[in-house]
Amino acid sequence: MSRVGSGRGPTGGQVVLAVDTATDSVVTGIAELAGGEVRVLAERVVADHRRHAELLTTLIAESLAESGCARDDLTAVVVGCGPGPFTGLRVGMATGSGFADALGIPAHGVCSLDALAHESSDPETDDPESDDPAPRTLVVTDARRREVYWAVYDNDRRRRGPEVTAPAVVADELAADLAAGRFGAAAGSAPHLDLVGWTGAPPAVTVPTVRGLVAVAGPDIVAGLDPEPLVPLYLRRPDAVEQKDRRSGVRP
Repeated sequence: MSRVGSGRGPTGGQVVLAVDTATDSVVTGIAELAGGEVRVLAERVVADHRRHAELLTTLIAESLAESGCARDDLTAVVVGCGPGPFTGLRVGMATGSGFADALGIPAHGVCSLDALAHESSDPETDDPESDDPAPRTLVVTDARRREVYWAVYDNDRRRRGPEVTAPAVVADELAADLAAGRFGAAAGSAPHLDLVGWTGAPPAVTVPTVRGLVAVAGPDIVAGLDPEPLVPLYLRRPDAVEQKDRRSGVRP
């Protein structure tokens, strides 16, 4: 990188911009990362899947103003890489990458479902001395086309997924674990969690949060590791196809 951010947060920590457009909501904000702890300084969440590109840069500017931080104070960008629909997801990834390139700071990509799982889990309930496995976390979001994106977590560690599947298939695969009460928490879209058989409390976390996004990338940021290139998790081909493919009958 050509340079790092010149500023520090209110308590001397690193200032991080977080961006996610993997769901119908545009999520962005500023967080301070100090000693592995994440402190959210500003956050904007707007549910409007048709205006991701129009809203994002404005919401970033509002978040910077509210946080009292300037662009030059940023030391890293965290970008939710999905899974998500092609059009919306690429807006957040392009914008986050553009900010990082312009400022000469690293852009760390994270799985958006990981951010949801981290924010919804409760580490205080985990007992390292227990022989019983800790309750799992189920994360489900809307993939459209009558499908869902989903993943399963143990103690914030993804043990399966992300995958894109019909809800009925997920329900069948997870039926035994759900019936046995092996899931202690759920996050994501409440209607789609219902479709896969979740009968617990409604999810407290429905979209990726600034805290969750920065927390997932936090260890790498604190360690000063060079991030891997940003790779979108589409999990399937985009809705749009070339006209010549349409004529030949090729479908996404």
